[in-house]
Amino acid sequence: MENWKFALKSILAHKMRSLLTMLGIIIGVTAVVVIVALGNGVSTNISDIVGGDQKDINVYFNNTPTETTQDGLMAFTEGTNVSTEEQPTLTENILNGLLTVDGVDNYYTSNSTSSEVSFGNKKSENSFIKGVSDSYFDIKKYDVIAGRKFTQNDYTKFSRVIMLDKGLAEKLFGDASSALNQTISFKNHNYLVIGVYKDPEAGTGPNLMGGASGGNAVVTNTQLVAEEGVSENADLFIHTEDVEHASEIGYAAAEYLTRATGLKEAKYDIYDMSAVAEQYSKAMSGITLFIGSVAGISLLVGGIGVMNIMLVSVTERTREIGLRKALGATRSNILTQFLIESIVLTTLGGGIGLLLAQVVVILVNVSGTMGEGVKAVISVPVVLGSLAFSAAVGIVFGVLPANKASKLDPIEALRYE
Repeated sequence: MENWKFALKSILAHKMRSLLTMLGIIIGVTAVVVIVALGNGVSTNISDIVGGDQKDINVYFNNTPTETTQDGLMAFTEGTNVSTEEQPTLTENILNGLLTVDGVDNYYTSNSTSSEVSFGNKKSENSFIKGVSDSYFDIKKYDVIAGRKFTQNDYTKFSRVIMLDKGLAEKLFGDASSALNQTISFKNHNYLVIGVYKDPEAGTGPNLMGGASGGNAVVTNTQLVAEEGVSENADLFIHTEDVEHASEIGYAAAEYLTRATGLKEAKYDIYDMSAVAEQYSKAMSGITLFIGSVAGISLLVGGIGVMNIMLVSVTERTREIGLRKALGATRSNILTQFLIESIVLTTLGGGIGLLLAQVVVILVNVSGTMGEGVKAVISVPVVLGSLAFSAAVGIVFGVLPANKASKLDPIEALRYE
């Protein structure tokens, strides 16, 4: 305990020198923690964008033979021909059969188009218009902030009704409630706005279009068939709550459709984005590790600075060391005291660095510097590792000065001027 008191008194007696000694450690820890936090934020965002909602799996008609590579990605097989089989019509009975596949909880079909959407003199270019089946809103947990969803009558009577996402409604009308019961137009057709929704998955996976365009809107898929001539079931998504086995369930559903439609050469397949997301995540982790390692060099430089200052401190306190030894202090006492000083300096520097890193991350997130929806995330293991590394630096670079101090001859030390 006495050694701790001596160490702390020495540090407090030279506040400016102690702060300058810790500066390298502070900068190093701050840099490492902030860089890893930024890397984690970008990696998470990429995974969300690429992977999207893993509960909804896109099943598609594939007439080009492919093979799966070892990393889980799809690659074209050289020397193969495109199948001449045409995409079969998915009848209601075939689609309902998907519910018999183990793990499939529901499904929906959709089609889409893009167009300029206008209301009076206000226009939104390149808006993404999605036509959806009646089971769509049973699966998608949209927050309808104004108006209503589609009813069965809207499908059977081919009603020209439309739902706008919050962003598109605000762009055309200023706010959600003002959009209700107004008539908007796209591709020379007028549609009545019956609802405004907020999509919790906007900007991820299959919902990327609205984030990069003039907004999203939803109509019935039957109406889009009637007026745009697109397929009613252009896109098929199965829904599962078993996210852990989503890929296996998706492939089972695709295999069922291949059998049910009697395909021989072509087949139904899925877009397995989990493998792509994993590849992106690994790449980002490698980049973050490399940059973090470069930043970690400043910790090494900081450690050398601690050693230099401690060596100077030993020289300055030669008489003090001689006096302590003359009063009965052992070599072990002197060694421990200087090691404790070194560890306290580096650990305290590490703690200040962590606080500074937290401030930087908060400022980055609040300012939106990394882009919309991207948040820097501080890693707990990195925090603990930084503190442990700071303490280790104190031990490693404190050994030489402490050993030098402990070996001083008390008589020679007392004579030192």
